[in-house]
Amino acid sequence: MDERIRAVCDLTVPVVREMAGLHDYDGVVQDLSPDGVRRGLAALARARRDGAPLDDPHDEAHLAVFEEAVRVQYADLELHRRDPYLHLSNLELTAYDREYAPAAERDRARRRHLARWPETVDAAIAALDLVTAPVAAALLGAVRGLAAGLDAEQDAVTAAALAAHERLVAHVHRAAAAGDPDPRLGAATLAALMGSQEGLPADLTALAGQAEQERARLTALLTEACHALAPHTPVAVTVRGLLADHPDADGVIPEAARLTAEVIDFTRRRGLVPYLDGECLVGPAPASRRWSSAMLTWAAPYEADAPSWYHVTPPGDDWPDEEREEWLTLFSRAGLPAVTVHEIAPGHFAHGRALRRAPTDVRRTLHSLGFCEGWAHYAEEMCLEEGFRDGDPRFAAGVALEALVRVTRLTCAIGLHTGAMDLAEATERFRRDAYLSPAAAASEARRGTFDAAYGRYTWGKLEILRLRERARKRWGAGFSLPRFHAALLRLGSPPLGLLPAALDDPGQ
Repeated sequence: MDERIRAVCDLTVPVVREMAGLHDYDGVVQDLSPDGVRRGLAALARARRDGAPLDDPHDEAHLAVFEEAVRVQYADLELHRRDPYLHLSNLELTAYDREYAPAAERDRARRRHLARWPETVDAAIAALDLVTAPVAAALLGAVRGLAAGLDAEQDAVTAAALAAHERLVAHVHRAAAAGDPDPRLGAATLAALMGSQEGLPADLTALAGQAEQERARLTALLTEACHALAPHTPVAVTVRGLLADHPDADGVIPEAARLTAEVIDFTRRRGLVPYLDGECLVGPAPASRRWSSAMLTWAAPYEADAPSWYHVTPPGDDWPDEEREEWLTLFSRAGLPAVTVHEIAPGHFAHGRALRRAPTDVRRTLHSLGFCEGWAHYAEEMCLEEGFRDGDPRFAAGVALEALVRVTRLTCAIGLHTGAMDLAEATERFRRDAYLSPAAAASEARRGTFDAAYGRYTWGKLEILRLRERARKRWGAGFSLPRFHAALLRLGSPPLGLLPAALDDPGQ
């Protein structure tokens, strides 16, 4: 691998290990201590200085965006000092639950990784001196959850790891109790974070305006769908009824499996993506991943081909009745089809199949989350436009509800980090504008304190839609959705600022 790409990977170890399948990083932790970050940045600078430009101009631009993004993240913004999530990802053992290699090989790698927890925790404690109280409080449960399934009596390695884990929990707990009460990054920092990741200036004022316009459009879509279902009933009442219509806990996974077959069949018949081969299995998430209601784990580009997994997490039998019911609304018969389009086809599963065919290391390795999530989010309404389920208003309502959550994330991220709103106001926006329950709304607002760029779903979708209109005009009669999608996916998972390269597609 090119040394410049390797230098970026060395600063993004947990991400490339899982999303790209670079398993030479198995059992390896990133040194996020202050000294370790300085060494990583120095290596990045040397590689940039001494390395030759890549042969492909698009790949060179793609790599340059990622080089700048990690430099901004660690040198300018020093997020390793304020964001515990970076350190949680570094400690996380869930990557070894995936069946990318024989179990014994993965178990050995997991054990090497666990053995490095003490030094990794020490590095985290040394680095995390700027954690605000709201961020620490939002992530304290996740910090505690790192140790799920570990038993101190198992052996000395596990005992040492758990002792280190207790030190990290205590450190984050202290920050939650006594840290700075203001979680704001500030407008300039948020813009630098978002823009550097995508190679595109992040004009927060313009993005906030676009979010309001998109919210109005989506609210109109939801209203139209709800009135088609119940013409004389208030939208909020119809939404409550839609969310209450869901399978029981035992029926969630069979329902998701049926939907997986349905969305794959629809996408294949319409030829919406260039590749939709391979196998996608549906089942419960491993214990370490049950924090998510639904997620796709793909066969990564550098791995031998194997089934991808659509992991769906029904509520546990021991959950209180009220929590079980609230969790089950995530699998409503209005919402789960849109979620499955997002996760499977033409969303993440289809994208993963294309990434396996990406022609270069840059495109296989360095994945923009703005594109990755924007593509899957774009797929939801695109399938509605293309007639999935013959325009069933329940599907349209589900698409609108999912999108309203995503656009509210963009609004609240900007509001929280510029000081335009506080946590209570952000929670109210999710409750009012996205129809979330009070608990779910509070959770989404708290996420905005530490995942400041979680507006990426809507930003990515809007950039893809803008490019689609440019492609229609440039290609004229030669435009088709299959051509447009294939041109995009040939770029891998490009930073949003580089999407216009797809317009140079020569056609057939």
